[in-house]
Amino acid sequence: MVFLNRIYTRFGDGGETIMADGSLVPKTDIRLAAFGSVDELNAVLGICLTTDIPEPYRNWIERVQRDLFELGADLCRPSPAEPSRVGPETVQRLEEWIDEANERLEPLSNFILPGGTPAAAHLHHARTVCRRAELAVWQVIEQESRSQQPAVYLNRLSDLLFVLARVCNDEGRKDVPWIPENA
Repeated sequence: MVFLNRIYTRFGDGGETIMADGSLVPKTDIRLAAFGSVDELNAVLGICLTTDIPEPYRNWIERVQRDLFELGADLCRPSPAEPSRVGPETVQRLEEWIDEANERLEPLSNFILPGGTPAAAHLHHARTVCRRAELAVWQVIEQESRSQQPAVYLNRLSDLLFVLARVCNDEGRKDVPWIPENA
């Protein structure tokens, strides 16, 4: 349980912050960039939830938000030897959701542009933030020899967000096709 009776600590005023184990690290530490991107993704998903995303997809996104907190907590731990809280079973859950949502869609015949309905546009935005977070997490994995599961999770999550954006675009009927200018 977390107990916060004061939000500011002043520890960060000198360019450092406290990690989960109490150690001080510079704010330029790659783990901070990674879980900052994960935190941004979580906030963008919160914005997505202010739109008309139907059930059960709202519940899925809320579950993903909890997963992202777990993933961020993993990145905050200094020991790369500890197992990831976001494991193969969470990736499997995302794959099942992708398959379930994708059943409602016609196969794509061309690339699509981000947009359409407000819900779809926000989900496309979340997808791009997810991709950036994945890259930041891969940097941590490469530098610290950590579990690849958080990056695999984010990779699959970006796929889910793409499929959900299409579902929220009237099951793909309001997708905005990309038509090359020289076509």
